[in-house]
Amino acid sequence: MTGNPNPINLKVLLESQGLERCPFPIPVGWYFVDYSENLKPGELRNINILDQEWVLFRTENGKVGVSDPYCAHLGAHLGHGGKVVGDHIRCPFHHWEYDTEGWCRKIPYGKTMPPMCKKQPVLRMLPTVEKYGMIWSWYHPLCEAPSWELPHIPELEDPGYACTRRGSWSANTCIQEIAENGPDNAHLKFLHGAPVMPPVETSYDGPRMRLNLGQGYIVGDSYGPGLNVMRFTQQGVTATMISYSVPITREKTQMNMSFRYKDYPEGSKELQIAKHLVAHMIGAAEGEESAGFESVDFIVWNHKKYRPHPLLCDGDGPIMQFRQWFKQFYVTDEQTLARI
Repeated sequence: MTGNPNPINLKVLLESQGLERCPFPIPVGWYFVDYSENLKPGELRNINILDQEWVLFRTENGKVGVSDPYCAHLGAHLGHGGKVVGDHIRCPFHHWEYDTEGWCRKIPYGKTMPPMCKKQPVLRMLPTVEKYGMIWSWYHPLCEAPSWELPHIPELEDPGYACTRRGSWSANTCIQEIAENGPDNAHLKFLHGAPVMPPVETSYDGPRMRLNLGQGYIVGDSYGPGLNVMRFTQQGVTATMISYSVPITREKTQMNMSFRYKDYPEGSKELQIAKHLVAHMIGAAEGEESAGFESVDFIVWNHKKYRPHPLLCDGDGPIMQFRQWFKQFYVTDEQTLARI
């Protein structure tokens, strides 16, 4: 007997034993925190996003802050007994006050500020803006300033648009896995039950990715990991799905969506098509057998593991190009060590 002339590649067969579900840190980017309407002047509360706890507050003059919970003085938790005072958040322990950029602005019993307080912010605050009627915060693990701005989205900012439908769903996976569904056109037929595999094209420009599915049927723009604008067009009518997911932890993502279309006249054909497109986006359109992401994608996301070296065939979409683009949003351990 001679040995097997074609020995088995054990690495392929045994790789799954060492796979992780979500082998990534929280990526750099702008992330949805809450709707502006939900935070009143003087309000303060604890939130859990981006793999840690933060304190969300609005000053009496209306500015929003997202703060690390622990006071720079002796570590008291600002979200338990802390208070909004004017334009500052005040620590409950010794009443040190901080502005929304993390500068210590008042020590009621101190005659002289510590030298560090005069040089820089001493309490981490996420850069935060309000746009689209929402609160957005910039996350960078090394506290670097935003490297791009949130785009103008006509459907959320300009007059002439309707539909106030929103949705929020929790997925037990990292945000990259959810975004990877975009270039994965094959799953639309075999998971969702679409009648065909639509052709897919992607292009990349810095933090922006453009996705074209079905030769213009779905055109999407991603602005980093946390904001996607997907426009569905049928018979000249466009309906838009704005997706603004946020990592809760490394292995849990909150998917948030708003749906908009032009303010078509009641009873018009255009309005009927627009409403049908929105229903199609979530898999609830009458006369269609395709399943929405809520009924099928979560089954996969909640249980899959990430394969860094997948076996791909010629029918797969540009998955590896997408992954290469997404790498820019991760800060490596080497980069972190070089800065600290």
